Amino acid sequence: MSTTHTITLIPGDGIGPEVTDAVVRILEATGIRFNWERFAAGAGAFEQHGEYIPKELYASIERNHVALKGPVTTPIGEGFSSINVTLRQKFELFANFRPIKNLPGLETRYPNVDLIVIRENTEGLYVGLEHEVVPGVVESLKVMTEKGCTRIAKFAFAYAHTHGRKKIHAIHKANIMKMSDGLFLRCCREVAKGYPSVTYGEHIIDNTCMQLVMNPYQYDTLVMENLYGDIVSDLCAAFVGGLGLVPGANLGAEAAIFEAVHGSAPDIAGRDLANPTALLQSAILMLRHIDEGAAADRVQAALEKTYAAKKSLTRDVGGTAGTRAFADAVIEAMQQGS
Repeated sequence: MSTTHTITLIPGDGIGPEVTDAVVRILEATGIRFNWERFAAGAGAFEQHGEYIPKELYASIERNHVALKGPVTTPIGEGFSSINVTLRQKFELFANFRPIKNLPGLETRYPNVDLIVIRENTEGLYVGLEHEVVPGVVESLKVMTEKGCTRIAKFAFAYAHTHGRKKIHAIHKANIMKMSDGLFLRCCREVAKGYPSVTYGEHIIDNTCMQLVMNPYQYDTLVMENLYGDIVSDLCAAFVGGLGLVPGANLGAEAAIFEAVHGSAPDIAGRDLANPTALLQSAILMLRHIDEGAAADRVQAALEKTYAAKKSLTRDVGGTAGTRAFADAVIEAMQQGS
């Protein structure tokens, strides 16, 4: 009898429930057996439970070790932390992993991009330590540790070594932040010594952004601290069509959350317009994580076949299909390829 995978499912809000339902249908069409534990988070959870992240959701992730998450809205300046950041810190999901690769048939200004962005996920300015020193003066603390910097460097080099990536650049601002980013570089340099087959380089963050726009092909794998990774991963997503297409994984020693990195787009919620591709590609990463590589390959092939045919695509990528029709097309392509 095949294994049943119990997965924590966070549909999110806005377009989240629509894209999540589409992705769940595709995953279940693989024939793999899933037991989904569904939980609200964010504003919807607060309305139901008085908490933005219910205790039952925390317990489910602790029990299952794997979650699939749709977009969740965090109001700006409302006095509570981002749901995403809170979950990452709670479960020490120290590595944010975002592969950037073109889909076939989708024309962009940069064809054949193949980048890996690896972002430290728990430290830096995102620790959220801010206070008002005196009226009108606010201090925000950037926290970097040797443990955190070494851990993300080891993750990056191990991934590059295992998957045949030839080059890693550590992205930094150590010319200005000599202690914090200096520590990051020292840790990366030390880890690099153990991987002589991987070429190691260092670029300053502002120059990196310019270099990426001028010639993204000079890079392979990029590793960086939290804020830089947030910015660079979104920048790189533009090379292949935007945040609606690229996957995201948050990985730790004891848990992993796979999520779409785009927003909740409340303006099109409930209208069958949303593109599930980002969450679907995140779910493909999840399949590989739970050792369902053959199913991941089938779904990826069906997704690429759907894009290559340029039929049943959603409006954001030049098509006319809705969310449900797109999912139907991917399922049909998967069945034809079986």
